Amino acid sequence: MSSNNKPMPLRVDLVSDVVCPWCVIGYLQLSQALAQRAGQIELELHWHPFELNPDMPAQGQDLREHMAQKYGASSEQSRSARSRLEEIGDSLGFRFNYSEQTRMVNTFRAHQLLHWAGEKGCQTELQLSLFDAFFTQQQDVNDSGVLQACAVAVGLIFDEAAEVLESERYAGEVRAQQRHWLEEGIHAVPCFVVNRQYMVQGAQDAAAFGRMLDKLLVRSVA
Repeated sequence: MSSNNKPMPLRVDLVSDVVCPWCVIGYLQLSQALAQRAGQIELELHWHPFELNPDMPAQGQDLREHMAQKYGASSEQSRSARSRLEEIGDSLGFRFNYSEQTRMVNTFRAHQLLHWAGEKGCQTELQLSLFDAFFTQQQDVNDSGVLQACAVAVGLIFDEAAEVLESERYAGEVRAQQRHWLEEGIHAVPCFVVNRQYMVQGAQDAAAFGRMLDKLLVRSVA
């Protein structure tokens, strides 16, 4: 607890992609660490766009083909990696439902919708809805219908979401943010920028996040 007995304010800028499984895991690990320190920390979370596959075509690509092409992963390696993610997800209360039909998709439109949701105060809710749509429901998060449904599910207005997607009025701002984080040296996600000072790369476990939070708590009362 901070010296005035109020929760310590904590700003986290989370650079991530909608189709990045480690972004889901990293967020949930941080959430677990925060829950263990309930009442001590007041989180201000901002999600920022990163595209794992900026050249992904609109129709997407078979996941196995994508993994082989991008990482040189064999079918067995790909299955093993998916199995590991499913186990970690289960331990955190999140379901990764990979299948032979899983496809990697373009996420630029999803990031535009997330930018708008940030202005509406429900960015995290929409991000979690998109994670669920892609990883659990096996839906195409580049599809307008899916994106609008996710928006409505978190209390946003269908017609406004449709207009955001159709007009692409946030496209320029999303591209600018992407360039900014690349210029900051972020070339892999998730990346957590804490209090605009400290950069934490990758999906750390809850204990590692906890140690960081405890150090910040100690400094806040020093």
